[in-house]
Amino acid sequence: MEKNNVIELAGRDTIVDPLTDLLRTGAEKLIYQAVEAELQDLLMQHSEHRTEAGNAGVVRNGFLPARQLQTNLGPVTVRIPKVRSKTGEPVTFQSVLVPPYVRKTKTLEAALPWLYLKGISSGEMNAALKVLVGQQAQGLSASTVSRLKQVWADEYHCWCEQRLDKDRWVYIWADGVYSGLRAEQAQVMCLGGDGCE
Repeated sequence: MEKNNVIELAGRDTIVDPLTDLLRTGAEKLIYQAVEAELQDLLMQHSEHRTEAGNAGVVRNGFLPARQLQTNLGPVTVRIPKVRSKTGEPVTFQSVLVPPYVRKTKTLEAALPWLYLKGISSGEMNAALKVLVGQQAQGLSASTVSRLKQVWADEYHCWCEQRLDKDRWVYIWADGVYSGLRAEQAQVMCLGGDGCE
């Protein structure tokens, strides 16, 4: 008789977190409601436009293909509705909340330079983001970080070439040395030339 005591640990790299799943589902519902409100505003703006038969000139026309939006909660599925004009006048619906081609939130994009500056290399970025936002962290690879590094370098070079003499600048230069003495509530610092505080 053979006894096999090997247990298959399928899915051991995924963390089941019902709270995060609940938050992600709630985020999807909130985004849907907000986009629907934007759509209703657009339809109200065109409510006077009518066809010759008296029907509404601008109507809903299904949805664009669903897409994943990378957020701090992980991927959130968004569905953006479409409209159709029956009067011949071109009308398109573009959400202000979820613009076309946006694949990740601004807060998640802001995390990339912070992680890089904290020492996470380009090659380790995908693994770090999987820990932060979940296993479905897509579109946040080493090539994304390399592309962003080039953008940051270009922005820095543009900033370095700007002339500063076109504006008036007010500045204060303060220099001080903290002493090794410990005070009860605050550290003691000696300002250059102004005595001690």
